[in-house]
Amino acid sequence: MKLLSSLILRFVCLTLVAAGSIGGLAVAGDKTFTSDGPDAIWRSIFARPTDAGTPALEAQRVALGAALFSDTRLSRDGDRSCASCHQPDKGYSDGLPKARGRDGTSLKRNTPHLYNLAPATSFYWDGREPTLESQARVPLHAANELAADPSQLLARLSADMDLRRQFAAAFPNETEMSEAALLSVLAAYEKSLVSPKTAFDAWVTGDDDALSDEEKRGFRIFVGKGGCVSCHGGWRMTDDGFHDIGLETDDPGRSAVPGGAAGIPAFKTPGLRQVARTAPYMHNGSLATLDDVVAHYAGKHVSRPSLAPSLVRDLKLDAEERAALVAFLKTL
Repeated sequence: MKLLSSLILRFVCLTLVAAGSIGGLAVAGDKTFTSDGPDAIWRSIFARPTDAGTPALEAQRVALGAALFSDTRLSRDGDRSCASCHQPDKGYSDGLPKARGRDGTSLKRNTPHLYNLAPATSFYWDGREPTLESQARVPLHAANELAADPSQLLARLSADMDLRRQFAAAFPNETEMSEAALLSVLAAYEKSLVSPKTAFDAWVTGDDDALSDEEKRGFRIFVGKGGCVSCHGGWRMTDDGFHDIGLETDDPGRSAVPGGAAGIPAFKTPGLRQVARTAPYMHNGSLATLDDVVAHYAGKHVSRPSLAPSLVRDLKLDAEERAALVAFLKTL
């Protein structure tokens, strides 16, 4: 069902891009927006789902996960936590080209943000983990990350009577703390991290004045000649897919993971919500700014046969168009 929905979304996006119109106006022509015609379709594509609320027991697990997310007791040396790399004030990233290990050296890839992950079904830039629980276990045990010893960790946490009471409330059918429960509450917290509403959301819900003229021009490029929407559609602005976008890299990416296409350095499409706060960009942190990202797609990518079919091969943007596209991205 998810694959079918993704294919339908991509078909609609590509059809509108090919039609070259937004709100009944030519993408390259009139600079005004209307609230009818294709605008209504774009608004439905980018509309947030209705918040169904959080059941009481799940809310307790989220609260416990939030506390443990920043708890340095999860690390072997008591000096690191999940929040050491996923810093809230940096969009749950760390502002570094590549994550930094406990020995001070760079890890393999850039720290991805944690917004809007609840619907996702694969994690890491190469998608090698199928759940947030299994993903959380990796840095918990990795020698150059938290490097936790399971028995030592559980003993340390169990000695905290207040924490034991919170665990008992969150897991009323369990008699003692377990690693599975720990990973479960960390995942519950991460699933609760929904990006805040922005000016773009106000436009999506019908406020035509929420975006400036320049931001609207950037949106037209995003869904028009830039072809960005073919991978960054939906309210989360990601297709959750894996693509080769022409970065210079010796990282095999998805091709080294079971199910990946051999020889294709494909990486997961990141969601673009809060994108202005999560620099630098790409799996290797090689693009420092949003201007660099736009320049990459507008002629600086490496041409090779494995490039994603949806990537616009000969995209040309003048200075005004590049500035408009960056201005739009900042509304997210």
